[in-house]
Amino acid sequence: MDKLKIARINELYKKSKTEGLTETEKEEQKQLRNEYRMAVINNLHSSLNNVSIENEDGTITELKTKVITKEIRNN
Repeated sequence: MDKLKIARINELYKKSKTEGLTETEKEEQKQLRNEYRMAVINNLHSSLNNVSIENEDGTITELKTKVITKEIRNN
């Protein structure tokens, strides 16, 4: 997610606390927040895919990838 979108999220948040948002702005805020949240989840998912565990016997075990469920994406 680019810096302009993050700045817009912050701008809408501040406006919601001072003067309130129109319905259009509320929808924009919701979409931007969801996009930001998904970017964080995908980044974390990618990072965790690169984690491996070294067992006591010296063998390496790769962590299995788990699918991010639709429920997580929609919340």
